[in-house]
Amino acid sequence: MNSIAIRELTKQFGRTRAVDRLTFDVVPGRVTGFLGPNGAGKSTTMRLLLGLDRITSGTATIAGRRFGELPDPLRRVGALLDAQSAHGGRTARDHLRFLAAAGRIPPTRVEEVLEQAGIASAARRRIKTFSLGMRQRLGIAAALLGDPGVLLLDEPTNGLDPEGIIWIRELMRSLAAEGRTVLVSSHLMSETAALADHLVVLGRGRLLADSSMRDFIDARSAPRARLRTTDPGRLREALARDGLDLVTAEGGRWTVDGIRAGELGTMAAREGIPLLELVDERASLEQAYLDLTAEHAPFAATR
Repeated sequence: MNSIAIRELTKQFGRTRAVDRLTFDVVPGRVTGFLGPNGAGKSTTMRLLLGLDRITSGTATIAGRRFGELPDPLRRVGALLDAQSAHGGRTARDHLRFLAAAGRIPPTRVEEVLEQAGIASAARRRIKTFSLGMRQRLGIAAALLGDPGVLLLDEPTNGLDPEGIIWIRELMRSLAAEGRTVLVSSHLMSETAALADHLVVLGRGRLLADSSMRDFIDARSAPRARLRTTDPGRLREALARDGLDLVTAEGGRWTVDGIRAGELGTMAAREGIPLLELVDERASLEQAYLDLTAEHAPFAATR
């Protein structure tokens, strides 16, 4: 399997502990969102996993091996850490050809990923003429070059236009559906919510959460149901017996705090009260994330 295993991973820079005894797994078949405030240790963890920084203690392995021990590592792992690192004087095609030769990847693969990333028409242009979004697409093309089973992407939607964001979202989900391991770091909560199945959240180098998207949000959401009914008076009386209030909301709807939709539906059915709409109101990923990380952000503006 192409699972990523992080065990007691620690990285010390002088007196600063950038990564502090991290332990978590990233498994195939799902997109794992890698979240945390600036300085939380996400990029450092990825660099340690790829052998770009020396580990102070602990281990970071892919399929049970360190990155440097993998046979044909560019075929096993694709990574996008810094889309600006490509040599500006090279053309996009030459940049990918150089990487393919280094990784013993067939040159025909270069044309395939140029098409896949939507930059085939710009293949002969020098990279220094590329916009930020085009550089991101080139970086993603490079990550896909070896058709790897593991993908590590740091802020892959940075600089992409709406079409590009939709493309990367669908691409990551399709790769995970093929059984690949996909770890995506991002600061965009809306995109992470649309993309990820599972979340790993860091704060000041430590693990704050490792759970499914649904469990992460539910754990930080107080129960609340939203509904429409033709008989709010009777429903208010029934709720009052359990110490609950019916509160007016927008669009002719009502909300009830402290109860799930399933429980409210059972109560309404028992009382014979018609409900035209009934759903749980859950916190957004952004709300849940901010609630968890509020005390772990090293840089925060005053209000």
